[in-house]
Amino acid sequence: MSARNIFDLVVIGGGIVGAATAYKLSLKFPGKTIALIEKEQTLGSHQTGRNSGVIHSGIYYKPGSLKAENCRVGREQLVEFSIDHEIPHRICGKIIVATNQREAKILEQIFDNGIKNKTPGIKYIDAAEIQEKEPCIRGVKGIWVPSAGIIDYVAVVKKFMELVLHANDGNRLFLGEKVIDLKRVDEKIEIFTNKQVLRSERVIVCGGLFSDRLAKMDGVKLDMQIVGFRGDYYELREHARHKVNNLIYPVPDPKYPFLGVHYTPMIGGEVECGPNAVFTFKREGYAKTSFNVKDSLQALSYKGTLRLFAKNWSKGIEEYRRAFSKKLFVKELQRMMPSISEEDVIATRSGVRAQAVGTQGQMIDDFKIIRSKGVTHVINAPSPAATACMAIADEIIADLG
Repeated sequence: MSARNIFDLVVIGGGIVGAATAYKLSLKFPGKTIALIEKEQTLGSHQTGRNSGVIHSGIYYKPGSLKAENCRVGREQLVEFSIDHEIPHRICGKIIVATNQREAKILEQIFDNGIKNKTPGIKYIDAAEIQEKEPCIRGVKGIWVPSAGIIDYVAVVKKFMELVLHANDGNRLFLGEKVIDLKRVDEKIEIFTNKQVLRSERVIVCGGLFSDRLAKMDGVKLDMQIVGFRGDYYELREHARHKVNNLIYPVPDPKYPFLGVHYTPMIGGEVECGPNAVFTFKREGYAKTSFNVKDSLQALSYKGTLRLFAKNWSKGIEEYRRAFSKKLFVKELQRMMPSISEEDVIATRSGVRAQAVGTQGQMIDDFKIIRSKGVTHVINAPSPAATACMAIADEIIADLG
């Protein structure tokens, strides 16, 4: 094997968690050679480049969970990194809006989580204060979250890799290479791609939507499987953008790890509305009709998926109806903004969330990292993984001496 194919550390996956991990490795081990392998021709092509672009505050998450701690620490690191490297971002703040008394009760639990999670500056606001900040929004009670913001996550990924490649002449980025096998040879790990074979002492797999398949390829036994959920977005037409000043979120359903259809002012001046959450028949399927035989068979033959559907069939039907009906999507938006109309919005893009589902049909809410004989697998890293990416990277490399 050529010396050019041998590295001290290899990261698989060029999303924001993989890129942040490579960056943190370059800081901790400047003398070691690092390679990052990404199957697409560009970095951040999937979950990283297709999410809402929100810097999350950490208010929602169960106190003591990896999500809560990593979001708090990661947000601080991310904002500092973005200031230092002039990454486009804005700390605009967020309102979580309760539209009725039932939601106001759930709001109390969210606020309590925020206090325990040390979310800075949060406070309750009443109906009049909601309208003062957002004249078009109607609610009975809200939480003002000043630390939330928006950012260009793809720009963050590119900066991470730029810094990695400058840190050591031996560091490399391999684009357009799909990992097809992992093998252990003489206490080293060989990484087989569709183009070459690399060898390394340690490998870190940040496979996103394919994290479970890469783990099984490595012989890891899992009690969960990745199930894809597509989220569709609408965008406010230019004449309606004035209706939104800050991030505006509904009170989420505590039974699900999704935050609901929300309003997001973007870095470029656009305002997005969404996403919904529907099961997708293709892990990287961004169209409503996307379909892949292998992905569909694997998901629908998994008992965890079937149990999830059985427990939540009515919610699933509701989400599917909204996915194919602009009228129903707008009706959901009108819960917080009664004045919005179908003429105010236009369908834009979509993304797919990698959600780990347990064998009993439960959605795995927290981050999940598994270490296996020189290979670290990031199995579950849903939102707020982009916000928390630098803290997750610290968690991943903590055991590397």
